[in-house]
Amino acid sequence: MTEISEQTINIERILKDKMGEKAKYVPSFAVNWLKRIVHQDEVNKFLWESRDKVGVDWLEECVRYLDMTLQIEGEENLPPKDDGKLYTFVSNHPLGGEDGVALGAFIGRHYDGNFKYLVNDLLMNLPGLAPVSIPINKTGSQGRNFPALVNEVFNSDSHVIMFPAGLCSRKTNGVIRDLPWKKTFISKSVQSHRDVVPIHFGGSNSERFYRIANICKTLNLKVNIAMLFLVDEMYKNVHKTFRVAVGKPIPWQTFDKTRTPAQWAQVVQDKVYEL
Repeated sequence: MTEISEQTINIERILKDKMGEKAKYVPSFAVNWLKRIVHQDEVNKFLWESRDKVGVDWLEECVRYLDMTLQIEGEENLPPKDDGKLYTFVSNHPLGGEDGVALGAFIGRHYDGNFKYLVNDLLMNLPGLAPVSIPINKTGSQGRNFPALVNEVFNSDSHVIMFPAGLCSRKTNGVIRDLPWKKTFISKSVQSHRDVVPIHFGGSNSERFYRIANICKTLNLKVNIAMLFLVDEMYKNVHKTFRVAVGKPIPWQTFDKTRTPAQWAQVVQDKVYEL
């Protein structure tokens, strides 16, 4: 494959960034397995072919590449882009990749690219995504900057897209659903006077993914092993149709003192699953 650039997916570099000198102790067979499971060559080929696109244009190119079809319901609930207000868009996170791409393309186009994601810092390895992303890493020294980064995006002049669960959905007792949503989007939306727009994204990952996630939970592993399989899950979900339901905006004044922010987060999560 043609040499692409220093900004594309490189497992060895990512391991070194994350593990420092310890990365050299990772056996070559494990590195090669990681390259296969994250489809390093396929992803790099796409990144090379879409290297002239960024932001919404790049996200729409991803949708075409993955041959996703979106069935949008409630599109009329999207606030007009010229009403002078800023919004927080919150969604369930069933897929862990394609759902984020699709919502960024859909919402980003509606608002002329004026939005930011709060994303895992690993996604900053995707050059087309970086301009619309605020990287979040809750571990190590970067973890101490987490509150400042959240404040930065909510104090900006951009709309915010968030997956408040933080992780993609898990399967528990046969039901696929997000873990409890974190309260950050409630407290920050109130502080910045942003109405909250609930969105439900339909879809699921493979049974293998849920088994791995549940094993990790049972073993109480701190490392999110299941995340390694999300790119592979993305390729399993090509050529599919996904239902996306947009709910009516919830005024920020709704989130008053009658409930705690965590309780309000649960209320919004329940509302999303009713869409």
